[in-house]
Amino acid sequence: MMTSAVNHYFGSSIGRKQLVAITGLLLCGFLVGHLSGNFLLMVGPDAFNLYSHKLISLGALLWLIEAGLGLVFLVHLGLAFKLTIENKKARGVQKYAVKKNTGRGTTFMSATMPYTGLVLLVFLILHLMNLKFGSYYETTVGGVVMRDIYRTTMEYFANPVNVAWYVVAMVCAALHTAHGFASAFQSLGLNHGKYYSKIKLIGYVYAVAVGGGFAFLSVWAYLKGV
Repeated sequence: MMTSAVNHYFGSSIGRKQLVAITGLLLCGFLVGHLSGNFLLMVGPDAFNLYSHKLISLGALLWLIEAGLGLVFLVHLGLAFKLTIENKKARGVQKYAVKKNTGRGTTFMSATMPYTGLVLLVFLILHLMNLKFGSYYETTVGGVVMRDIYRTTMEYFANPVNVAWYVVAMVCAALHTAHGFASAFQSLGLNHGKYYSKIKLIGYVYAVAVGGGFAFLSVWAYLKGV
């Protein structure tokens, strides 16, 4: 009985939307933590390398966390893609029907969600290739030999093409999260009255702060030079 109920929930459109919402909010939380760590670039090489080394020192736990994040991302991506296809099919069936005025117009941010999501997927793949699995250097901090991820990062942003791509991707991230943040709470049923307006405002502030923060760091690194 319980298994049947669970299968019915996850197989329903509402269930899938709520899973997209939950996984999206989890990814939003990860971005805040990731951005906070990245700001150590401005503190200096030792601070950033120590931060990275402490994460690497978690060993198997770090791999478990990354695997969890990867699963969250894949679930979010897969279900969002499925819902997009279903919505397109539904619109195709209803294209001759008279549209009702619901008072909810399609915004640029909502209309471009699939496309900004695709940009972010490409960005993530390239980001991992060029930084996490990019050039490897070593440095010594406090007598401990560790990876010089600071040098790898600064070399990457020394290329203006990389910086331009990074900024474009972060604009897409801001657009995606600005709509996705509020939409997630709406999918979870938290879209009542003035509280939802505040949630939308928080979403916009979050999107500008996170997207702008990452973009700012890439430009700062370029201007500072290797």
